[in-house]
Order: sequence, then structure tokens, then C-alpha cells
Amino acid sequence: MTKTAPRPAAGPPAQSAPHPGMELREIVFGAARAAAVRAAARIGVADALGDAPATVEELAAAVKAEPRPLNRLLRALTCYGIFADAGDGRYVHTEMSRLLRNDAPDSLRHIALWCTEPWTWEVWPRLDEAVRTGKEVFTGLHGKGFFDYLHDDAPESAAVFDKAMTRSSTQSARDIADHLDLTGVSSVADIGGGQGHVLAALLEKHPDLSGTLLDLPKVVANADPRLRDGGALAGRARLVPGDCRGEIPVDVDLYIIKNILEWDDESTRKTLGNVVAAARPGARVLVIENLVDDSLSMRFTTAMDLLLLLNVGGQKHTRDSMVARMTEAGLTVGEIAAVNPYLHAFHAKVPG
Repeated sequence: MTKTAPRPAAGPPAQSAPHPGMELREIVFGAARAAAVRAAARIGVADALGDAPATVEELAAAVKAEPRPLNRLLRALTCYGIFADAGDGRYVHTEMSRLLRNDAPDSLRHIALWCTEPWTWEVWPRLDEAVRTGKEVFTGLHGKGFFDYLHDDAPESAAVFDKAMTRSSTQSARDIADHLDLTGVSSVADIGGGQGHVLAALLEKHPDLSGTLLDLPKVVANADPRLRDGGALAGRARLVPGDCRGEIPVDVDLYIIKNILEWDDESTRKTLGNVVAAARPGARVLVIENLVDDSLSMRFTTAMDLLLLLNVGGQKHTRDSMVARMTEAGLTVGEIAAVNPYLHAFHAKVPG
């Protein structure tokens, strides 16, 4: 008698290509998805859920929420792979939900909060106005520019911004330090470098390197503790308060400009021109930017590009537009390489 091979366990039903109408409906309800992520991040669901499955009642008690609406929130998030239903009313982590934990090495919790801050919900519906005029809409809404509003009227949002940028910079700093070949370089400057995470990562990796951080006075005053007086890297670090659109009083072998050439075109031209004016012939210049083309993260970078239009009238660059700006400033652009899925590095030199 011939034995029949055991039938494999049934898996999930095969997914057909999404119907255009259904796909568009899901897209226009994208605000619900973003709001669900924000709610989970704010009430700390990911932090409350450990390695073992937990019931809705257990999670609700931990985060001080009502079980039934929390279950509805988690049900919505599981549709996108953020948390998973383990059955019997229990939920478990997924790779994405773990990124909402505060203690995750590559946590995106504050990035998720920053991208869904209250002001974002006010500017997005005015995108048609920004597209028609080519100008930011934030000042018209709040009576002052974006950064003035953030620090004068929205201290909680400003704190979220600072934490999000610190986390993002710390993560990308490691990638940049691994990417860069500093053969022949003994001094480096991080122009508009915020708290100086990139500079600190480079100084830690290269013990013979010295570095300069240039940014606005309030920013430099809160630089990475490793770079300040008494810090582990302070002996090789120089902190220079200033505006890179005004002057760059720094003479080094390598200038790094990361994610600051996204203002208006005039500010970009001034910054690049000031680098060229300050640098000696043969000095290296590294521009690091998110691109809206030739990128593995197009959905993310194009969204950031539109948000920049709305809040400050800025823009992300294409590969060609970045090369054009650098060439106009007098730089000789060489290799262009991906640092990670989100960032590209433009290597250039000051001719001479």
C-alpha cells in the first residue's frame, strides 16, 4: 500500500496584486497609519511589550490605556507589520515594532514622533498652496518662521526634534566613519555639524586626527560631551561658533557638509562658496545628503522633500542638482557613493 506524503500546514492565502481603487484608498488614509504609529510611540506600547507574548489587558495596564481601544490600535498596526497577533488576544514584537522601543540600538521612536508632531498636521493640507506658489506656508500659519516657532512656542516639539536629530546623527555617524578613507588627512571640519556626532565618530576611529565643529553659538554650546572641555576628545577638538552662510574661518584637509544644503538655493550657494573661499587648493570636501533620486529610500526622501517645502521652503537634491551646485561653487566633483540606504556622499576637491 502506497503511503501518501503528509500535507504541509496551510499558510496564509496568496496575495494578488492590489486593486488600484483599494490601493488608492489605503494611500489617502495614510494619516491614520501615521497617527497609529505616533499613538503607540507616545503611550509606550513597544517598551511595555517584552520578549514574551502579552495580552491586550496586560499591555493596557502597563501603559495606562483602555484595553478595547488599545486592541483596535494594535489591530491596525499589525496590518503593516508593526506588532503581530500571536492569537488568543496576545501580541508579539516584529522587527519594526522593536524600532519603537527607547532602548533599541537603532530606535526610531523619536523620529516617528518628530515626523508626526502637531504642526505637521497643520501644514500638510496646504501642500497645494506651496506647490502653486513655490513658497513655505509655515510663516503664514504661525506668524513666524519655523525654527523661531519651534523654540519660542513649541518647546516640547523642539525637545522631540533635538532627540530625533541626535539619534539620527549618532546612527549615521557610524556609517560615515566606516565609509570614509582618511588617508593623507590630519584635520577635518564638520560644517554646520550640529552636536558634532560625525566629528566625534571620526576622532574616535582615528587617534591622530584633529577636528573642528562649526555651527551656531547655541548649537555648539550643546555639542557632544566628548568634544567639550573635559571630554575624552576635547584635546583634539575645536568648537567654533558661527554661521556657515556668513563665513567659515577654518583651514583643514577635509570639510564635511552633511544635510544642511537643503535650504533655499542662495543659502546653499553661500555655504559652498564660503567653503571654497576658506579652503586651500587640494583640500577635500565631502557633501552628504539624502537624494530624491537614485536612492533605495525614495518614498522617505521624497516625503521629507515635500515637508521641507512646507516648513522652510527648502528642498532635497537629486544627484544632478547637487553636482551642479558644487560645480558652480568651483569644486571638482569625483566619486558619488551610497553611505547607507538613506545617504549619499559626494566627494570633491578644491582645485589648485
